[in-house]
Amino acid sequence: MSAGIVEKRLAEIGLKIPKPSAAAANYVPWRRVGNQVFISGQIPKAEDNSLLKGKLGHDYSLDEGKAAARLCAVHLISQMREACGGDLDRVKAVVKVEAFVNSTPDFVDHPQVVNGCSDLLVEVFGMEVGPHSRFAVGCSSLPFGVAVEVGASIEIMDE
Repeated sequence: MSAGIVEKRLAEIGLKIPKPSAAAANYVPWRRVGNQVFISGQIPKAEDNSLLKGKLGHDYSLDEGKAAARLCAVHLISQMREACGGDLDRVKAVVKVEAFVNSTPDFVDHPQVVNGCSDLLVEVFGMEVGPHSRFAVGCSSLPFGVAVEVGASIEIMDE
């Protein structure tokens, strides 16, 4: 079986998508309702299982925050692949991205941080599928002290 369009794009940009992470508490990593898939919040976990921790506006730079958001997008794609039975070409639309940025009260660049996620989703899925609505909000803390957490809603095609 040959690789699909999205898998070829991932290979072209040199992006390795890990196996999906299990839920860390009493919830599921994703839930399908009809052709909608709701993906639980993904955190920035590196290949070595370390977490990208920090607080924007204090001990974490804008570029580090964008990198953390990009890594969250990698994990979103991993969950999408699982929800689509391994075929990322079944993603019809990235509908919405919901992002939380661990930040100080005076930090105001949440949208730029979350662009790390949004930009990767558009790069991977293209301009027909990748663009999405979203929110990017600051909060005083996130699980495990991570810098960013991102969830998403997607529409998928039938098998």
